[in-house]
Amino acid sequence: MQKIAVIGLGRFGMALARKLGESRVQVIAIDRVQQLVNEIKNDVDIAVQLDSTDRQALLSQDVDKVDVCVVSIGENFEASLLTTVLVKQLGVKHIVCRAQTALHAEIFRQIGAHQVVQPEQEAGNHIARRLANPKLADVIPLSSEFSLVELHAPKAFHGQSVRDIGLREKYNVNLVVVKRISDIQPTENPTKTDPTIIEVPGPDRVIAPDDILVLVGANEALAHLPKA
Repeated sequence: MQKIAVIGLGRFGMALARKLGESRVQVIAIDRVQQLVNEIKNDVDIAVQLDSTDRQALLSQDVDKVDVCVVSIGENFEASLLTTVLVKQLGVKHIVCRAQTALHAEIFRQIGAHQVVQPEQEAGNHIARRLANPKLADVIPLSSEFSLVELHAPKAFHGQSVRDIGLREKYNVNLVVVKRISDIQPTENPTKTDPTIIEVPGPDRVIAPDDILVLVGANEALAHLPKA
């Protein structure tokens, strides 16, 4: 079982630790504030109050043996920085740091963080994409420049084949799969509809109004897809 330490139980760290716990990941939740530790203790394997800038305190909870350590300390950048240095020295395989600014993000990378997240900026980018293109059902960032998106088939694509639309040639994006909801009742349990049907479309597949297109491409290219 994967073992993950979450250090810093602010809104981001608390939500992350709970979600990991729900996913049956072994979680060690750490914070200086006992009240926050008490809030999470029933949702994770271990919840402990300690100073994460204390090397011996981290070793006492076997933080050196975790697969991933997420440093999600919010306001105290100095403590977040020192904690990152310590877990790096302890040999943690993968370190994820939460940064509040681009400058902080770059500093975390320079001292050895394997991954840096900026939740507020990423959430803002996600909402901006959804507002700019109401056809977007979901967006999964793959990197700073590329994303995977689920797009309700634009009206301009309805009734056209994949070949005729020319997603790669005209828009420089790749169609991965097409999703649709079946309206056929299953025979075993007539009270439930079948789950989403997923298919890898051939060039002659005609796009229907209810189709959801799963596309991969550069963010700039995806932004130029039809929005109507």
